[in-house]
Amino acid sequence: MRWLTVGEEGDGQRLDNYLLRHLKGVPKTHIYRIIRSGEVRVNQGRASADSRLTEGDRVRVPPLRLPARAIAAHGAADSADGGAQPPCAPAREFPILFEDEHLLAIDKPAGVAVHGGSGVSFGVIEQLRRARPAARFLELAHRLDRETSGVLLIAKKPGALKDLQRQLRERRVGKTYLALVLDAWPGNVKVIDAPLARYLVASGQGEGERRVRIVRADDPDGQRALTLVKVLERQPDATWLAVTIKTGRTHQIRVHLASHGHPIAGDDKYGDFGRNKALQKQGLKRMALHAWQLRIAHPASGQPLELTAPLPLELRPFCGAWGGP
Repeated sequence: MRWLTVGEEGDGQRLDNYLLRHLKGVPKTHIYRIIRSGEVRVNQGRASADSRLTEGDRVRVPPLRLPARAIAAHGAADSADGGAQPPCAPAREFPILFEDEHLLAIDKPAGVAVHGGSGVSFGVIEQLRRARPAARFLELAHRLDRETSGVLLIAKKPGALKDLQRQLRERRVGKTYLALVLDAWPGNVKVIDAPLARYLVASGQGEGERRVRIVRADDPDGQRALTLVKVLERQPDATWLAVTIKTGRTHQIRVHLASHGHPIAGDDKYGDFGRNKALQKQGLKRMALHAWQLRIAHPASGQPLELTAPLPLELRPFCGAWGGP
């Protein structure tokens, strides 16, 4: 049994992210299993994966069977947060939309995970840490799906992380996405208010994967999800939408749009697989969802900050006469 003491760098972090950073070499699935089973304790009590840690917290970790290189990596992390990164993560910078001493906003490309895990050795955050070895603190303030491009926030100070996460919890962050959906979106559908719940695919394609579906309002596992939709351009067999989310549920936009019979073009989980194959032949090699604009209060000054990531070049050929923003 081992105890980790949360240092300044871990203040405000989720428990799962903290352990993923410290338990190098341990599969992500195993980390989530020991959290769910109660083998991981925070200050003697059980905690969930999304529990927020505070500087000074004591995290109990059960005995783990690890490769020798992983054990060596853990030795430096027992008393405080460390910065060791997976040896396979290459250094990489990403297009910068905004940066100061508190905050970094990048334009994440499609096809890159935001962090390692679930079969992905590394993601944006691991590559950034490797590219910036002198940075004392770099943490994701929120997440984007692997196949979604656009604005991604990284906190450079614990205080900034706490403030950004508070804004997200209090729904004070404005998030607008661009989405290309199949066929003609009905003009009278401007608000989608439908609760979502997670589930595991039992069999068939994607067996064992986590998915999301719409559930009844009284479903105990349901979480309210609110999406606003605005038509930007109608094409003969597709529609460009500006989608603003008021809640940040997993796969919210993808499931809400698909539930109305208009899945996002190129969506390999909730989309039209036959149409997707045809679109691939036309050059669409990714899901057509882009985190376009994000509006926050600066975590230090409190001043309004609007960040915009231009529509990627690979999606512009599908913009038609509109041409894109």
